[in-house]
Amino acid sequence: MALNMGMLASNDQAKEMIEDLGFEKGSSVPVIGGSFIAGFFASACSLPFDFVKTRMQKMTPNPDGTMPYKGPVDCALQTLRSEGPLKFYTGFPTYVIRIGPHVVFTLVFLDTLGKWEAKMGL
Repeated sequence: MALNMGMLASNDQAKEMIEDLGFEKGSSVPVIGGSFIAGFFASACSLPFDFVKTRMQKMTPNPDGTMPYKGPVDCALQTLRSEGPLKFYTGFPTYVIRIGPHVVFTLVFLDTLGKWEAKMGL
C-alpha cells in the first residue's frame, strides 16, 4: 500500500512539474521522467515497512526463549528508540535499484495502455 501511495501520488505531481517546464503534455519526457521520480518516492515510502517486515522474519528467540519483538509496531518502536529513524532506510540505494524499475515499467505501461485504448476507441 505504501509503495502504491508513493508511486501514484508522486507520479502525477512529477509529470505536472515536468510539463510546467515546457515539455508537451503526454509526451515521453513527462511520462518517463515522472515514472523515475515516482520510483524514488515509492522506495522512500515503502522501505520502512519492508525493513520492519524483514526484521520480523529474521528474528530469533532470546536466550530466555522470548521473542525480541511482540509485533511489527513493537519492532518499529524499538528500532526507532535504539537506532534512530535513519535505520529504517538501511540499504536504500539497493532498494531503489530493485523497486525503481518496477515502478517505471508499471507507470509507462499504464500510460501507454490508456493511449492504445483511446486509439482503438475503447
